[in-house]
Amino acid sequence: MTSPLFSGPSATRRTLFKSAGKATAALAAAALTLSACSTGPASSTSDASSSSSSSSSSQFPVTIKHAFGETTVKEQPKRVVTVSWVNDDVALALGVVPVGVPKNEWGGNEQGSTPWKDAALKELGAGFGSDKAPVQFSEADGINFTEIAKLTPDVILAAYSGLTEEDYKKLSEIAPVVAHPEVAYGTSWQDSTSIIGKALGKEAEATKLIADTEATVKTEAAKYPQIAGKSFVYGYTDPSDLTATGFYTANDNRPKFLSAIGMKLAPVAEKASAGSKDFFVPWAAEKANELEADIFLSSVEDAATAAAVKSDPLLGQIPAVKNGGFVADADKSLVLAISASSPLSLPWALDTFLPQLATAADAVK
Repeated sequence: MTSPLFSGPSATRRTLFKSAGKATAALAAAALTLSACSTGPASSTSDASSSSSSSSSSQFPVTIKHAFGETTVKEQPKRVVTVSWVNDDVALALGVVPVGVPKNEWGGNEQGSTPWKDAALKELGAGFGSDKAPVQFSEADGINFTEIAKLTPDVILAAYSGLTEEDYKKLSEIAPVVAHPEVAYGTSWQDSTSIIGKALGKEAEATKLIADTEATVKTEAAKYPQIAGKSFVYGYTDPSDLTATGFYTANDNRPKFLSAIGMKLAPVAEKASAGSKDFFVPWAAEKANELEADIFLSSVEDAATAAAVKSDPLLGQIPAVKNGGFVADADKSLVLAISASSPLSLPWALDTFLPQLATAADAVK
């Protein structure tokens, strides 16, 4: 399963992990109070927290179309398991605590979680270490079928994922699977929220959550008017491995987010995105000077790597890098929050990410 957080299209989660070493809390809290429905861990014996309202139950069965056909969820799920990123965030934002979630082994904290996920779980009384916390399992080597089966889920959420058809078939032997609708790792956070809301019997809550999150993003972005209209390439650069050079297409959530706040995907990336189902396009370092854009963004290992990009004889020729419009982010949690964006991660990231963009935009006026 290819990972959207690593540069190359052939990278697996395993190679990614080997290579990797405050904003609007009110919005998160509001989202979490939209519903009292939650599910507990495998050892939970409480049914009260997972009870469904009659209005929610009446929405079932529901059928959801996706890349591998369609899945019918016959009744409101009580035991939810998620795979990949984003899906657990959305469930939590809708007030549902999964019985099992993957560890955040890239960009996560010492608990294998994230600050926004920890805040949501705490709000729902299910923080890691408590009796109601989800079981965590590793996905460092791909989908963890064994651990997922142990959790006896009613539904498996993978609206944002890179499931292969083989993965989908294996998971479907365990429980109904809500897979990505079309492009692997190409599901917008809005579509993920809408799809998962339908699968959980929370369509109205999902619609409100999307509107509230979009409003928050719009309000915060408006504080930095210099960002609007700036062209960008969200790429990946590593002076120690020039073969990893490339950029993310319009299918990826990074460009989607930047476009949503009024920036413009650079022509070179727009052309590469046309008709593509890939989220990342390799680019020869020898042609780095052709990556024309006002702002070039890339995750980096540390500040020293950012400096090395600027001084590299090839990567240093990227126009935005030369002109001061280089956003080099070494904060893996922040990179994760934008790349695997969700109604929980975006509000958390805005206070840090938007000022970085604004500084780069100011440099290229």
